[in-house]
Amino acid sequence: MHSDMHSDPLQIGVTGGIGAGKTVVCRIFQCLGVPVYNADERARYLMAHQGDLIRNIAQSFGEESYLPDGTLNRSFLAKQVFQDADKVQQLNQLVHPEVGKDYQRWLMDHSQTPYVIKEAALMIESGSYKSLDYLVTISAPEEIRLSRVLKRDPQRDRQQILDIMSNQISETQRIEKSDFVLYNDQHQLLIPQVLELHQKFSDSADLPAK
Repeated sequence: MHSDMHSDPLQIGVTGGIGAGKTVVCRIFQCLGVPVYNADERARYLMAHQGDLIRNIAQSFGEESYLPDGTLNRSFLAKQVFQDADKVQQLNQLVHPEVGKDYQRWLMDHSQTPYVIKEAALMIESGSYKSLDYLVTISAPEEIRLSRVLKRDPQRDRQQILDIMSNQISETQRIEKSDFVLYNDQHQLLIPQVLELHQKFSDSADLPAK
């Protein structure tokens, strides 16, 4: 995917199922000085601050999508959208293009770095991984992921987390689409795996041909 004809940074996608450890992995990369773009956080930011997107969401899902002080009415929107696959798709069609533009602006600001990371939960499902050079999946068994999320998000119960997992593609499919897999399964040390990838991405001559 990546051409050596220009010196743009390599673009690396980082994804994984809920509770796999994307945040931890991205923090390690950040400690190594690698810029990380969190697509899910930026989507939430843009939904609350980007004028055209706010207007489109209010038109599509109702004025109640925003509270009187202008903040996103998450619980209203969640009730409106997440029980209905068509509405999820409709919301994604509004949000994803804005995140794409935001990411391109961010990428230009980091054009002098060897590589950057874009982190997103639904990177494969949305197809956004196709525009990146390499895809890294963080893998962990479902039971471990479940217990992590229950500790992390006390507002969610076991069934809610299983529902989220069922809306994400399977671990097998995720690994099939990925160029590299990091195992965060309590058996293998994570930091050495990240350091090895960091070395490869910093010296892209070590990477397999795409």
